[in-house]
Amino acid sequence: MKYLRKTIAFILLLLGCNSLFAQSENQSERMDVEKMIQLYFDGWATGDTTKLGRAMHATCQLKNVRDGNVVIIDRAKYLSLSNRPHPRNKELITQIVQLDITGQIGSAKAEIITATDKFTDYFNLMKTNAGWFIVDKISTRTPHKTVERPIAKPEKEIIMEGFRRPWSMAFLSEDEALITEKEGDLVKINLLKKEKIRIKGFPNDVADSIAFYHPGDNSGKFEIVLDPDFKKNKYVYISYASQNKKGKTTKIIRAVLEKDSLQKIQTLFVATPHTFDRHHYGGGMTFGPDGKLYFTIGERLFNEKSEPSLPIAQNVQDKRGKIYRINPDGSIPKDNPNYGAQATPGLYAIGIRAAQGITVHPVTNKIWFSEHGTHQGDEINILKPHANYGWPLKTTGKYRFSEYAPPATQDTLTDPAWYWMQTVAPTGLLFYTGDEFPAWKNNLLVGGLSRGSLWRMTVEGDIIRSAEELFVDDRKRLRKVVQSPMGKLYVLTDEMNGALIRIKTESVK
Repeated sequence: MKYLRKTIAFILLLLGCNSLFAQSENQSERMDVEKMIQLYFDGWATGDTTKLGRAMHATCQLKNVRDGNVVIIDRAKYLSLSNRPHPRNKELITQIVQLDITGQIGSAKAEIITATDKFTDYFNLMKTNAGWFIVDKISTRTPHKTVERPIAKPEKEIIMEGFRRPWSMAFLSEDEALITEKEGDLVKINLLKKEKIRIKGFPNDVADSIAFYHPGDNSGKFEIVLDPDFKKNKYVYISYASQNKKGKTTKIIRAVLEKDSLQKIQTLFVATPHTFDRHHYGGGMTFGPDGKLYFTIGERLFNEKSEPSLPIAQNVQDKRGKIYRINPDGSIPKDNPNYGAQATPGLYAIGIRAAQGITVHPVTNKIWFSEHGTHQGDEINILKPHANYGWPLKTTGKYRFSEYAPPATQDTLTDPAWYWMQTVAPTGLLFYTGDEFPAWKNNLLVGGLSRGSLWRMTVEGDIIRSAEELFVDDRKRLRKVVQSPMGKLYVLTDEMNGALIRIKTESVK
């Protein structure tokens, strides 16, 4: 009997030890999973794709429902959308709500709470030889009410001056950037040292009006954008007015930026024919979420009186008055819209008068662009494949040539997302994603040349709900609105003594 009691005690002790060991092992696994999810939180909160990538397995897919349909994003695309490093918002809340682990698999419910939304994520987890990973995620986003706080008041701070009609800006880092001067050079600036270096090697066929400035002459250097893989390949893309004996036109090039010089220059697109008109080159460029280069080409005419019977912007064989989509090397994507065998290669949309600004919505990934009208008729549009934006068959303003009678059409014309009743001359635009102005999150900011306006527009999906004009007591002609990698907001003024101005809150010094 005594022996039996000892045996039972030993068995119970052994079972207890095994139980404690199992609990300890499970607790260790739980800590590893929590650490991995925290890595995901940190990457999400700061735009750190390295941390996000380490938390997500190579096969990971992210899913949500949009307009009743399941949207699937793979890991590579998801990481490409999180390419703007920024400080973590102090008010951001990240938390693991529930965690369940069985052997080498597990599930977790997590929440990310911002000032305006609560993101709820459900993770499927697996343990591999390399540790725990998120292998699948479904998520939803719920707007919520927050405590009313005073809206941060914006103010201007001049960072640098002396630019000759600056047109575009591309950040190389938080403190260095490239700026194109329409009436000057391509320059590299250091925002801390206030230094400016001229980039050598710009093509000598550039047309501008430096020697003899003519009012209304739009010739010069336009957009500059960096390749999505710039850190590896050093490619920059530039649009400018090119000239030869036959006149001028818009040209798109790609070059390698090496030792403050453009090298290995490659012509991607020339908007022939050359003409001696000095207006409406277009030249706006952006890379889409698909990695393709989108760019705008203006119609080049100043007055509708000069339109041929088939208007330039409606003629698919004429390169002018269109928006194009090409691969970074200049080749044509196979999934581009089909406009017929005689159409200009790369054609994506038609009916464009004079579009300059073009950018990507950070949530929907749709491309938005601005459009110059004549007398009024300035617009904001959402880019769609094979769309016809109507010029000059239809306008929200007035024609310069009051007697112009556009030809009839059976085509479906795409209406703008917004148009102004007054002349604004909208230029470079930006969806704001910084943290300095929380109430502006994902708002559309648009600069204007007419009276020097800066507009803030609240957007819900594809609808602009409201428009506010900022700095009405301190107007300057604005060419571009840009945001630094860390979320700081800047504008470029369209003046011969052009300035780079930071828009900041009064409390930021």
